[in-house]
Amino acid sequence: FRPLPSALKNFARSRPPLACLGKRTLASEPLMSAARRLDMLGLFRAAPGNGVCSGISEPGSSRTLSVPTRVAEAGGLSAWNAQDGVRATGEMLARSVTANTVVEALAQVKAIMGLGHLLHAYAYMRALFERNADLYYATLLAAPSLLLPVVYTPTVGEACQKFGLLPLPSRGCYVSLKHKGRVLNVLREYAQSHCRKEADGTYGVDCIVFSDGGRILGLGDLGAWGMGIPIGKLDLYTVCAGVDPRRTIPVILDAGISDASGNTAKLDIKGHPFYTGSREARKMEKIKAGTQVNSEYYGEGGFVEEFMRAATVLFGKHVLLQFEDFNSNDAFPLLEALRGKFLAYNDDIQGTASVVVAGILGGLRICHPDSTDLIGLLKDEMFLFHGAGSANIGAASLLVSSAGVSPSRIYMTNSRGLIWRAASNNINSGTEGTFRTNEQKNFAQIGKPNWRCVELVDIIEAVKPSVLVGAVGRSPDCFDKKVVEALLRPKPANVWQQCWAPALAPKALPPPSTSNTNPFSTSTAASARPIMFALSNPKTQAEATAKDVYEWSGGRCIFGSGTSFEPVTVNGRTHAPGQVNNVYIFPGLSFGAAMCRASGLPDKIFLDAAEAVAQTLSEQDLAEDRVVPHLDRIREVGLNVATATVLGCQRLGLASRPLGTTAAEVREALRALMWTPALSDTSKSKL
Repeated sequence: FRPLPSALKNFARSRPPLACLGKRTLASEPLMSAARRLDMLGLFRAAPGNGVCSGISEPGSSRTLSVPTRVAEAGGLSAWNAQDGVRATGEMLARSVTANTVVEALAQVKAIMGLGHLLHAYAYMRALFERNADLYYATLLAAPSLLLPVVYTPTVGEACQKFGLLPLPSRGCYVSLKHKGRVLNVLREYAQSHCRKEADGTYGVDCIVFSDGGRILGLGDLGAWGMGIPIGKLDLYTVCAGVDPRRTIPVILDAGISDASGNTAKLDIKGHPFYTGSREARKMEKIKAGTQVNSEYYGEGGFVEEFMRAATVLFGKHVLLQFEDFNSNDAFPLLEALRGKFLAYNDDIQGTASVVVAGILGGLRICHPDSTDLIGLLKDEMFLFHGAGSANIGAASLLVSSAGVSPSRIYMTNSRGLIWRAASNNINSGTEGTFRTNEQKNFAQIGKPNWRCVELVDIIEAVKPSVLVGAVGRSPDCFDKKVVEALLRPKPANVWQQCWAPALAPKALPPPSTSNTNPFSTSTAASARPIMFALSNPKTQAEATAKDVYEWSGGRCIFGSGTSFEPVTVNGRTHAPGQVNNVYIFPGLSFGAAMCRASGLPDKIFLDAAEAVAQTLSEQDLAEDRVVPHLDRIREVGLNVATATVLGCQRLGLASRPLGTTAAEVREALRALMWTPALSDTSKSKL
């Protein structure tokens, strides 16, 4: 990690960076301890002022259970941050943040962004949070489309890879496997340090995001360094939907870490001198399906369930618990086992599924701007999901379970090509086929095709999908020019029957379309303008770039991506690729569920959220082919998603605190509950 060049000038300034320093400067106490110097610089607490965010960045120096394993061994947060290699970075970052207003903060972060490396801007924003959390959130709210990519994807991936090189914030609860059986004590210690008590004496917490760091974005196992994800996720809860940050907890379940082979960059995080977590290997075992899972997570007294149960004991049964970035082999069975016991969901599976469907609905709105039944249009599309991880399986599951799409209209690939299984009356029997897991088997085509079904282009030529969704994670640029051309190439209406063995085709033939949007018809908007999503993060892993897709297709493809791309002009028309990111779903959904005190979140709620996003598209969004709304309107999206969530929960009898009988009433009730940062009059006038 290199120092911020733009901060070097600030190093020489004699003016104390914080009001709390008063007349004392670092130069006046040359012999003070390194830990004391960092504390004065504000690395462990927000600067005094209105105090609205006090508590979420407090020192917590007495914590011994809820800090990372190696931090506790080093003597705590202050001692850890005073180490050579961390101390100088912390001092430099603290001195670089001199902003007292939103305008000043924006000017400073833009100057750093101008250097061309967003990790420096990420570090600045984290230091701004430690200095003044209210100003941090107000700055994000003032320029969300500019700064959300800085504090979250795509920058947060690299930040997690280098998390130990930055000063460790006090915000964040670490629950180590060595505390199994005593998880309640760990959470209680953190709550005593960071959470406010309600009138009844309980701690006020609405939302918890927790991860084991096992699959951080597309980067693999980063262990305790994955804390950047729960912290960033909860920041987006606040910015995008108004969740009170004082009522949230970011959590890492420290169940060990893999060696360098466990992450895509082959980094020796486990052996890094500033790795904060346990260096124990994860306790993995092979199950009947042939996949590796963490043996500590299952059975009576499983680590994950103990954590979730402890959270509900301490914070109440309505606390929302969001799984984040678990390995897919653990994510699916954990969700299946625990979603019925707690108010919980897995954002990688359900949140991603919801935003993918939202993006598809947005693409259908572009093709059919006058349609009053977007959900109904889904039934006429043909879907090809390239990659069979949690994102694509989740999206396919939502289409089938809640949108009424026939499984026969969904195709999926894995590393072996098209997923198929041997013909059988019982989906649970038989092992012949290309599926790797039971989840993949659910979307396997019946019978081995009699055509080439390994290469993506061959599959597209045969299936002729109207929607192609890529979420491979480790095959960048796999949507090449040949793929785009194949997607656009017209096919005769009987192409499907020609591709499959005659004995199998009648059984699996998709039902005939009852509308004019049959994707096999070359005269329809859907086939003339196929929808293509390249969802893998970070940008280096994307299946295609917006520029390539728009230029290769002559602007015909409706494109969305998991990471941000700049608008592209083709044939005089500007196309703005929508970033099909969970940020459009999870903040509003979590806010709505928490505010109505929901008891559960069935799949139908995620479809409601997806439709709310698509219905928020503006005329300009549609004109620019943007499949999701512009990020500058993210709070409007969050409020609409929260409203749909509450209405859905009330309709299904899941809300214990009704917020209104109409959409307008619910929206206004939620608007009144949204948290906003409290700044001085001077700061407010700058917004």
